[in-house]
Amino acid sequence: MPGRLTEGPVWHAGRGDLLWVDIPAGLIHRARLVDGDDDSGLPDLGPRRTVSLAGPVGAVAPCASGGLLAAAGTSFLRVDEDGVATEFAAPVVPDDGTPRRMNDAKCDPSGRLLAGTMAHDATPDAGTLYRLDPDGTLTTVLSPVTISNGLGWSPDGRLLYYADSPTHRVDVFDHDPVTGALSGRRPFADTSPAGMPDGLAVDTVGRVWVAVWGAGQVRAYTPDGALHAVVTVAASQVSSCAFVGPELDLLIITTAAEGLTAAQLAAEPHAGRLFICRPGATGLPVPPFADDPAQLPGPATTPYDPRGSA
Repeated sequence: MPGRLTEGPVWHAGRGDLLWVDIPAGLIHRARLVDGDDDSGLPDLGPRRTVSLAGPVGAVAPCASGGLLAAAGTSFLRVDEDGVATEFAAPVVPDDGTPRRMNDAKCDPSGRLLAGTMAHDATPDAGTLYRLDPDGTLTTVLSPVTISNGLGWSPDGRLLYYADSPTHRVDVFDHDPVTGALSGRRPFADTSPAGMPDGLAVDTVGRVWVAVWGAGQVRAYTPDGALHAVVTVAASQVSSCAFVGPELDLLIITTAAEGLTAAQLAAEPHAGRLFICRPGATGLPVPPFADDPAQLPGPATTPYDPRGSA
C-alpha cells in the first residue's frame, strides 16, 4: 500500500533493515531487503513491521542504546523494541497559535541529532532547526526557517548540507565535528524551476543526492555544486533518499501522495511508494543517536502525551 507522505529513510546497520516514516499517519515502518521477483537484480522490501504513534512523526533514528528516537509532534520520543513511546526531550515552541510539527532529522557523525520543525500549513519562518545532544540538551542552531529539510554531512564531517525547501536551494555550512557548531552558510545548489529540495544523502566521494519535490527526481551534485546525475521516478513528489543495504550501494527513494488531486493520483498510481535503484555510488553510514543510559544521566523519562503534538 502506498503511504501518504513517506519520508526519512535510514539504514539501520545494526539490525540490517530499513526504517522510514509516514508523517501525517504517525507511522514508523521497518522492513528487511529481500530478493526481488523480477529480472532487475534489485531487492524488494520484505514484510513490514509498523509502530503507530498518536501524532505526526517527522523522522526516526536508531539509538546506540537500542530502540529508536523519533522526532514526533513537537517532541523527541524514545521508542522501545515493543513500540512503546516515552518522551525524551521537547523544545519550547512559540505560543502563537501556529500548530507545528517535527520534519526532517538526522544524526551527525558524532551521534547528535539535528531536527527541524515547520508549521502544519508551512507558515513562513515558523520553524527552527534544533540540535539534540545525547544527554537531552537541546540547542537552537538555526531560526527562523520555513520547511526544515535535507541534512547530510561531507565524508570528513566538516560540512553540513541543509535545505529550507521554499528557498529552492540547498545550502552548505561549515560544521565543527567536535562541538557541532555551524558557521559560514552559503548556497550550494539551486533546484529551481524544477521543484523544491527535500531530503538528501551524501556519498563516499562527497556528492550530494537531493530529492526534488515536484520534479519526480533525485539530483546528484558534485562537491563543487555541479549537477552530476539525475534519477527519475514515477511520482512527482519525491521526499527523500538514503543509501541502504549491507554495502550501502542501493538508493531508496521515498515519495508522497499527500495533497494530490484525484486526477493527479490517477496519473501517478505509484505516488507514496518507495523506489530503489543502484546508482553507481556508495553512501556514508548514518551514525545512531549516541545515547548510553548507563553512563549519561539525561532527563527523566515521562509518558508521551499526544496532546503536546499540536
